[in-house]
Amino acid sequence: MHRYKEISKNSSGKYKEKNSKFISFAIKTESIKEVKNNLLIIKKKYKADHYCYAYVLGRDKSIMFSNDDGEPKSSAGKPILGQIISADLTNILIVVLRYYGGIKLGFSGLQKAYKLATKNVLSNLEIVNKKNKENIKVKFNYSEINSVMKIIKDYNLDIISKTIENECKIIFACNTEDFESVIRKISQNNKVLIEKK
Repeated sequence: MHRYKEISKNSSGKYKEKNSKFISFAIKTESIKEVKNNLLIIKKKYKADHYCYAYVLGRDKSIMFSNDDGEPKSSAGKPILGQIISADLTNILIVVLRYYGGIKLGFSGLQKAYKLATKNVLSNLEIVNKKNKENIKVKFNYSEINSVMKIIKDYNLDIISKTIENECKIIFACNTEDFESVIRKISQNNKVLIEKK
């Protein structure tokens, strides 16, 4: 998987169903620690009856979780997570607050409300397509600098760090879709050593 989608900035939305108010927040989040911190901030700022949420983390979307926070099982967190998956997003936390309005919505009513509250906040977002990158570390003698720099320029690689002396070391980030061809190109010069970082 060479590409993934993230949100460019945080957003919020509102939804109302039979006197119950739902406020949704979409937050750019890259770790479980950030998820916990963001939940604490929201809980301190807003006094709601329920704080239901879901998140997807990692460029490969390997971490997914949802929480119903006291609502009937799978009536809140699962529909929130379903919308994140449908939008093909990662590194995102969506929290939907519910202020109970005195009328019970029932299981399917809750599912619909949490789904629509999530859809609402997602419709306000700007989504960014990102490319997966891998780091490559190369070592070579100064005499090979021109051939290495040509490859970096040809593939538009991002230099992360470099040491230019008699023995040079450069670490650069390469799009995963170009990774194999960049490695092949560098390997053609046996005076340049590759060390995958």
